[in-house]
Amino acid sequence: MSTDVRIVRLNEFSRSADVARAAIDAIFFETAPLAPADEQRRSAFHDLWLGQYLRHEPHLTWLACAGTDIVGYLVGCHVNPATSERFVSLSYFQTFADACARFPAHLHLNLTERARGSGIGGRLIDAFAADTRAAGLAGLHVVTSATARNVGFYRRNSFVEIAATERNGAKILFLGRVVDRDVPPAP
Repeated sequence: MSTDVRIVRLNEFSRSADVARAAIDAIFFETAPLAPADEQRRSAFHDLWLGQYLRHEPHLTWLACAGTDIVGYLVGCHVNPATSERFVSLSYFQTFADACARFPAHLHLNLTERARGSGIGGRLIDAFAADTRAAGLAGLHVVTSATARNVGFYRRNSFVEIAATERNGAKILFLGRVVDRDVPPAP
């Protein structure tokens, strides 16, 4: 599937922004098993993990498109989450403040089930890494549970464990990736 999928910026999507956002939302909720059922909490959950990125950094949103269908997306941010008011509700960023200073850019990536395992996620990360390098930042990161299935995916895409902490009885990892000159330019 990877070769017939185009990686494009949100503003380059061939259909309307509303169609793109609806597809992104559908993928988000399809892949978010912890999304609350209560509408008010569900809306806050959406805003924390997706909406704020679309609002504040839409130019850092990358889409994986198979024809006119979106099969995955990456939203990212070049703001250091340990020093930004936007992320104050995520207390683990304070624990990871030193790591965030070295790897300030961060991302959230989701793919439909049919798009997983085909290299598309890596292509989305490479596009964001090129943006991060162009912005003059040294690295990017993700924060995830040590037991999450995505840890192997991120390690295969040049992320390494930089720091770890305990949160609600679970080990949380800060995985960082240096943005080097070998990252290809955005497709």
